[in-house]
Amino acid sequence: MEQKRLMDIRKKLSKKRPSFRRVESWRYKRVKDPWRKARGIDSQTRMKEKSGVKSPSVGYRSPKKVRGVHPSGYEEVRVFNINDIKGLNNKKHALKLSGRIGAKKRIALIDYAQNRGFKILNIGISQAELESLESILESSIEDFDEDFIEEEEQ
Repeated sequence: MEQKRLMDIRKKLSKKRPSFRRVESWRYKRVKDPWRKARGIDSQTRMKEKSGVKSPSVGYRSPKKVRGVHPSGYEEVRVFNINDIKGLNNKKHALKLSGRIGAKKRIALIDYAQNRGFKILNIGISQAELESLESILESSIEDFDEDFIEEEEQ
């Protein structure tokens, strides 16, 4: 219950949090957008004046207990093989499969993880989409078989 409350607080804070932009990145093409600390001697941003852009500070942080937690409420863990799953708790951890895993190993990992009740964050396709694709494929195969049989009879 407490984690849900903290997640709500984090969501509200992130809506209020400004997008921290590098000073004058909007003015010059050569100055890229990611945040860099303002170091000019007369910089309004460095002196934290009202007219300067907002700079990151401690007050913008989210609660410590939910920092780095996935929006689903689970803690993200990157997985490369089955041994990585063995020490994890399915109530606390959600799995993110590495992009470097091949199809054969990925299928084995997904089966293993789903049998143990883990949530997989990047499975790539939803279960409903998977079922609809299977039904479409089955119907198209049946139609193909019927057409093929009719052609052979002629």
